[in-house]
Amino acid sequence: MHKKKLTTIAALLLATLALAFTGCAKNDTITIGSKDFGENIVIGEMLAQLVEAHTDLKVNRKLNLGGTFVNFNAIKNDQIDVYPEYTGTGLTAHLKMDVINDADQSYQIVQEEFAKQFDIAWLAPFGFNNTYTLAVTPEVYEAYGVETYSDLVPYASDLVFGAEHEFFDRQDGFEGLAKLYGLTFKGDPMKLNASLKYQAIGRGDMDVTNAFATDGPIKQYNLKVLTDDLGFFPPYYAAPIVRQEVLEKHPELKDVLNMLAGKLDDATMTELNYLVDVEGKAVEQVAADFLKSQNLV
Repeated sequence: MHKKKLTTIAALLLATLALAFTGCAKNDTITIGSKDFGENIVIGEMLAQLVEAHTDLKVNRKLNLGGTFVNFNAIKNDQIDVYPEYTGTGLTAHLKMDVINDADQSYQIVQEEFAKQFDIAWLAPFGFNNTYTLAVTPEVYEAYGVETYSDLVPYASDLVFGAEHEFFDRQDGFEGLAKLYGLTFKGDPMKLNASLKYQAIGRGDMDVTNAFATDGPIKQYNLKVLTDDLGFFPPYYAAPIVRQEVLEKHPELKDVLNMLAGKLDDATMTELNYLVDVEGKAVEQVAADFLKSQNLV
């Protein structure tokens, strides 16, 4: 009887420990970050909702965390585990490499180099190319009929340029763009927070701005998007990037985060951005509605 009691007690202890460890696993948390603009925030929210729906992991949201370098430093320093990044940004801003205009080659390089240099994995792209571009007001387009960046050159000295602060700190930003095209704008460029940029061009405070190809306010303010005829900007295909250590600990994350692979083309992303940035819809609801429409949750 004594041995049986000991065996029973041992079995109970093992069961209790198993439950405890299971509880720990279920209580494991991953931290998902995002940059400080609508598109990146809504994608971060989609990733968070997918993880919550398809794993036992809890999600700590650090959405709207800050600009590119804030998020990149956070993931390198283990402060966040996942955030949506863009191939062109990875190539030029983080790896300090020259522009590569081939989308597949650009993705392959960032995937390989991030794994080697930072122990960070690039997962499958979402499908859209949110490349930088230049956009002008309807008034500028009507006055000068500009279609390309080169078309701007003769008129630039009469036009005010403005962009978010980060654009002036990037290799694929203002200085390189102005040098390649020979652009000299009127006075000093305006440097604003990303959230204020479109309001400023909408008020007529500036005539030209940088834009992302899928930005909702392009539609709101009827801006004319110009063609990068000399190919300054690289492709910017968006994808989740994840600390390799986190994937090794939670291998189920890879398939879950890849559920968005190829689900977002340029037109779809532009419409989602319009709902968030222009119509003011809640990010959580826009993300949930899209995931449901794709039968992902």
